[in-house]
Amino acid sequence: MPPTLSTKGESSRATPVGGPVCLLEHPLLGHHLAALRAETTGPAEFRRLVRRVSTLILCEATRDLQTEAADVQTPLARMKARRVCEHVRLVPILRAGLGMVDAALDLMPEAEVWHLGLYRDEQTAEPVKYYEKVPPVLPVDVALVLDPMLATGGSATAALATLREWGARRVKLLAIIASQEGVDRVAAEFPDVELYVGDIDPELNASKFIVPGLGDAGDRMFGTLA
Repeated sequence: MPPTLSTKGESSRATPVGGPVCLLEHPLLGHHLAALRAETTGPAEFRRLVRRVSTLILCEATRDLQTEAADVQTPLARMKARRVCEHVRLVPILRAGLGMVDAALDLMPEAEVWHLGLYRDEQTAEPVKYYEKVPPVLPVDVALVLDPMLATGGSATAALATLREWGARRVKLLAIIASQEGVDRVAAEFPDVELYVGDIDPELNASKFIVPGLGDAGDRMFGTLA
């Protein structure tokens, strides 16, 4: 089971309705999120901060991965160790989700990366799928969906529906910043999906951007701001 939603400290928000949700609390997470949100943070530093924050979120989201015994020879003695025995697949939602992939591969270098391309129609704010790359055989135990921003929840729920079609048995959604509306939508439509998030902001503006948020994560990450 995922950790219980914390109700302590500066990062706390109202508990979303339904679904297993983990709002992370850690001094370093708050520290890096503050720098990530700042409008003066340039693309290179933004990418580094996304990687650091993603690492902290990933450590929590993978806490319950199954392990098996393994014999290891150290320089001094032979010992019994533990190794992860579940097949983990990473599913970044293009393009901003790519910023979280390196952190995940640092921790799980053998994980496969499936790509799912979604963009938001600026007129309707609804997700449009334009790309997917997945192998024909799907021996997956855990799929980790990576998307820095969970705003309306449209892209996330579209990705989760696609994973259900692909046959993924257990899915976790990892986001750096979410809106309360997005969290509630994912919890309502996919109550079996575990959600791990660095912070939850209270609202969306008229353009469906998270407020206070950090702006467009993809533009800031790749230096494509207008």
